Amino acid sequence: MKTTRKVSTVVLSGLCLLQLAGPARAEEDKPTASLAVSAMSKYVWRGFENSRDSLVIEPSMTVGYQGFSANLWGNEDTRYYSADPSVSTTSAWTETDLTLAYDWTMGPVGLTGGYIYYGLAASPYGGADVPDTQEVFAKAALKTLLTPTLTVYRDIDNLPGWYATLGVSQTLPITKEIGLSLGAQVGYLRADDASSYARVSNPTEPCRGFHDGLLSASVAYPVNKYITVTPSLNYSFPLTSDARDLIKSKSFTGNSDFVYGGITVALAF
Repeated sequence: MKTTRKVSTVVLSGLCLLQLAGPARAEEDKPTASLAVSAMSKYVWRGFENSRDSLVIEPSMTVGYQGFSANLWGNEDTRYYSADPSVSTTSAWTETDLTLAYDWTMGPVGLTGGYIYYGLAASPYGGADVPDTQEVFAKAALKTLLTPTLTVYRDIDNLPGWYATLGVSQTLPITKEIGLSLGAQVGYLRADDASSYARVSNPTEPCRGFHDGLLSASVAYPVNKYITVTPSLNYSFPLTSDARDLIKSKSFTGNSDFVYGGITVALAF
């Protein structure tokens, strides 16, 4: 489960918006592809800590054509942590996600609709497999100052409920080719029932309310026409006391605030 990273972190793929003018349209008719590998100090998803004291490697591949895109993303924990002392702490492949999406525009608004399959391979509690899950999502981004973006996710499988983010971002130019990208977002979690996410103070009640905040900063360095290197830094924190208790109960370190970062190397063609 990535931060949109989405978002994640780290994150899925950028918008592939169609151009309507002659020569530009010809360029957009060509299929696109990108490969990326991120090395991060921690795996954090929607405020939850999913690794402990280890480097995580996150490869990603995206192909797109005329607004349609498919993305494969994975997570390799180089020193997998388990609450069960009998489970090995060697490296482990913990997750494989598939995202299918379609992007289009309506005036000043960029729109995306899609589907995510979360393939979860390992649990921190005893090493047993955990159930996969699935989501559908919709995103709207206004092409104006700060690019306000609203994304709504609906889990249709093992964690039924809603999760929504509202974020803003801005890139400040450093040189002609390099900019400092800053972002901020808040997340809202609404579980259908306590079997998805339960309040720690009352386990029979589902979690419903503002959940996590995320601040991010990154600088993309273009090496050449195809390769970009992007260091990034993130700060994730709970927005309410209920969210803090829930995040602490599921974190590997017992914390609820996380500072993490890393570097991403991307190849686009």
